[in-house]
Amino acid sequence: MIRKIKEGEINMKDGKLKELTGKEVEEMRDKKPLPIGIDDFKTIIEEDYYYADKTEMIEKLLDDGAGVTLFTRPRRFGKTLNMSMLNYFFNLKNREENRKLFENLYISKSKYMNQQGEYPVIYLSFKDIKALNWEKCYYLTRRLITYLYNEFEFLREKLNKKDLSDFDKVWLDEEGADWENSLKNLLRYLYEYYNKKVVVLIDEYDTPIVSGYNNGYKKEVLALYRSLYSTVLKSNTHLQFSVMTGILRIAKEGIFSGLNNLQVYNIFEKNFSEYYGLTEEEVLEGLKYYNLEYEINDVKDWYDGYQFGNTEVYNPWSIINFLKNGKLKPYWQGTAGNETINELLDRGNKELFDDLEKLFNNEKIYKSIDDFTEFTNSVSEIWELFLYSGYLTTAGMMKGNKYPLRLPNTEIRSFFKKRFIDRFLASYNTFTDVIMDLKKGNIEKFGEGLQNEVLSSLSYFDTDKDEKYYKVFLIGIFVALMNDYVRLSERESGHGRADLILEPKKKENPGYIFEFKVAKSEEELESYAEEGFEQIKEKKYDTELINRGVTEIIYIGLAFYKKKLKMKYENRIIIV
Repeated sequence: MIRKIKEGEINMKDGKLKELTGKEVEEMRDKKPLPIGIDDFKTIIEEDYYYADKTEMIEKLLDDGAGVTLFTRPRRFGKTLNMSMLNYFFNLKNREENRKLFENLYISKSKYMNQQGEYPVIYLSFKDIKALNWEKCYYLTRRLITYLYNEFEFLREKLNKKDLSDFDKVWLDEEGADWENSLKNLLRYLYEYYNKKVVVLIDEYDTPIVSGYNNGYKKEVLALYRSLYSTVLKSNTHLQFSVMTGILRIAKEGIFSGLNNLQVYNIFEKNFSEYYGLTEEEVLEGLKYYNLEYEINDVKDWYDGYQFGNTEVYNPWSIINFLKNGKLKPYWQGTAGNETINELLDRGNKELFDDLEKLFNNEKIYKSIDDFTEFTNSVSEIWELFLYSGYLTTAGMMKGNKYPLRLPNTEIRSFFKKRFIDRFLASYNTFTDVIMDLKKGNIEKFGEGLQNEVLSSLSYFDTDKDEKYYKVFLIGIFVALMNDYVRLSERESGHGRADLILEPKKKENPGYIFEFKVAKSEEELESYAEEGFEQIKEKKYDTELINRGVTEIIYIGLAFYKKKLKMKYENRIIIV
């Protein structure tokens, strides 16, 4: 249920406070439960959880007719639930029982309902194959396949002596087991048992490969998984069709070499775009069902913003958590490719941090994006990882061959800014405490906090790369204040540009102008701080803030030398 509600509870609706009646309380209690953390289609249908009908995808998939289809989407956008749906639809096991699951859903009225329960199905999820070393990865892979073989133990009764020996070696994880051909062989066993071609469903195909790249065993993991996938999917006469899901498309040469029957639907493709995530219509139906439709503008701001093909998409994980809790807050936790992203962030240059700053300032950036990932360790690859992992989305028309990218919504912006500060500037709570002193006008205490708390946490930074090092500070200060301030740093004001100009959203609050200087020695810190402070006044960086009605402005000159800082500041009151 969405939450416990008592008679007399105050509820906000149509901008007015409303006291719920006893009848309204009972109506809200008598709602379907929400399937938080449940991605088994059968459980959702049989236990009558709230479900947005995605079964039209089955019809589209059969119309499409591709031999192998790969869908790439961010984590928690419904990939596993859709795969479970396909399994229960096509699997001949428990055919009549499963048929009941699709009653009253879209597919039940389709001409393709005659395909229900028609095929043996191999259904595998590699989402848990993550390991710090190859030995553990190899063990987890073998164990997963042995469990799969155990599911089909009944095949042994019809196998010849040679096939039975091969089956048992894999099933029992014995020496001499042919792991590279284990899925291909199972496909043949099923075909010969049923005299029917086999449907193969592989969920989160890329998880073990990404783990291998992140942990230094990419050669071994590619060799195994290239064999596992290609032997099943390439020119296999026992295969009816296959559907795969993942977050990234690994370069064809890396994993899909020689696979000519592959159709990829990534976030740019129009086809199938509405089946991963929730459309606005589906979100509105859910809000209305749970008597929360008056929250649509806030919900849109927090969880909308993704663009898949031509479809506007909401994050489903966040929506169902909001429907249950009735609270607007971050629910999505992006995990895909974090290790690679962190490594590339650590190696990032000033240009990368300039782009991040623009994103935090609600601006677009334009980047060339490949439809596959090669893990070249190039810093430029970070934008593909951000995009395909759900941290960014596309936004509007391309410029040449470059896509416009932006942060999708308030939830991701909130999550991303916390992650950025945690990564580079002590902890989020510690840094925001320091910035709170700045916001309250406790400038001396703010300076002490930067020196004592923040700089002490940055020992792993290469302080010789001054531009990058202090750019992180500049972004961090803005990010911590962005709920209350607008950044104006990219605009000229007076006779040039300050490093950081913050305009208060409420004009009764002070505005801030920062000028950062990098001293050549610790002895020069004070003079450089003075120089930055005087530069703000001499070049009249306060012109735009004054023109925009800000009546109190704080000038701050900050000088850095390695892990030391000095500050010169002054408050200026504008007489109106």
